[in-house]
Amino acid sequence: MTKVALVTGASRGIGRQTAVVLAREGWDVAFTARTVEEGTGTVPARHGEAGVRVEGSLATTAARVEQEGARALPVAMDLLDLASVRAAATTVLEQWGRVDLLVNNAIAHVNGGHERVLAQDLDVAAAMMTGNYLHQLALVQAVLPGMVERGAGTIVQMASGSATTDPPAPPDEGGWGLSYAASKAAVGRLAGAVNAEYLSRGIRAFNVDPGFVVTEAMRARGGAEDIEDKGFDLAPDDAAGRVIAWLARDPGADRFLGRVIWSPKLAATL
Repeated sequence: MTKVALVTGASRGIGRQTAVVLAREGWDVAFTARTVEEGTGTVPARHGEAGVRVEGSLATTAARVEQEGARALPVAMDLLDLASVRAAATTVLEQWGRVDLLVNNAIAHVNGGHERVLAQDLDVAAAMMTGNYLHQLALVQAVLPGMVERGAGTIVQMASGSATTDPPAPPDEGGWGLSYAASKAAVGRLAGAVNAEYLSRGIRAFNVDPGFVVTEAMRARGGAEDIEDKGFDLAPDDAAGRVIAWLARDPGADRFLGRVIWSPKLAATL
């Protein structure tokens, strides 16, 4: 039986590339995003302005997955809407019967999420924590029981250096916002909790840092050049996907449990 992967936030960027890599590796791939059709996607600009257009869609990712010979199941999902998150998991489980690999890649895009400390709206901060941590936990809760029943499964949280590294500058000068970094730090504790409770039952959970990838969303909202100018090395947008495919299939990946995996370096050795 072909195994099933569920990748969130896969209309573009790292999520799309991960879905395509997994399809190439023989997985059937379900994937989520807010943008259903090409030309309708938006992301918030850096400082709370109205959304800016960005390329990418579920439809485009579905075509890419199917080109690799895999089944594609695009599912519309809003990471900030708990009912939508739970409905997406239900759709995949009802239509395909299982999830063997969950990749929590999606992040909450919230206007004002990258403001300076004194300008940070607490409602915005709460929304980012809700989307980037609590609703990721909801997805884990939805798929974990089936994994436990089958005695196998892999859960991957997409980590961020912002969770453990101080920004090199303020948010509007090449750094990142506190609320985003705090939410990524919170979700970074999820894998360890899953391993502590379920590793003995065949479930493995990993934190994968994709490195600094200039995505379509970053280009659209602006500011990527500022961060590049700070000397961050660019990472291939498919490095995380290649690492995740390996983690899910190779028992030797257990040596990375409890660590944040720097995917550009590991991908270069695979």
